[in-house]
Amino acid sequence: MSLLERAVVVLMVMAVLHFSDAAVHKVGDSAGWTTIGNVDYKQWAAAKTFRVGDIIIFKYNAQFHNVMRVTHAMYRTCNVSTPLDTFTTGNDSITITSKGHHFFFCGVPGHCQAGQKVDINVMPHNHLTAPTPFASVSPLAPAIGVPVPSPSKAAPLNVLEGGFDLLGLAMAFIAPFVCGFA
Repeated sequence: MSLLERAVVVLMVMAVLHFSDAAVHKVGDSAGWTTIGNVDYKQWAAAKTFRVGDIIIFKYNAQFHNVMRVTHAMYRTCNVSTPLDTFTTGNDSITITSKGHHFFFCGVPGHCQAGQKVDINVMPHNHLTAPTPFASVSPLAPAIGVPVPSPSKAAPLNVLEGGFDLLGLAMAFIAPFVCGFA
């Protein structure tokens, strides 16, 4: 097997392993997306760890419910006037593509107010769910005499965040060998 073939096989295996870490979450678990049964969607979401790449499934009776993706302000007030997206199949799969809060509710009158809404808080892909042993050692304030960087409005540069983090690093490492530079 040539070096190029080996590199391709390694990249394919890494891609499969990388994408296999996505989780599938059915909103409301066995109850699904409903107003029946007093499902506490806030508690349901708090018990889960969501990551970029995860799939959120809303399973419901499409005759009585729908799913609207909305802004935080719309979520707080149950404002159905201009949703970002509307889903109506009764079996909607939504792949999470970014970190942060993703707000959803049912747009049928009265359902959001009755609690049929969920805030999916997505952690960065490389976020650790448990604190590290050194987390308690880090200072809460900068040392005296050390300048504090000014706040920036630019988006932070997260080198190892996104869909192809490990795959990209592997390709950067293997590329010189494949191209004959090593």
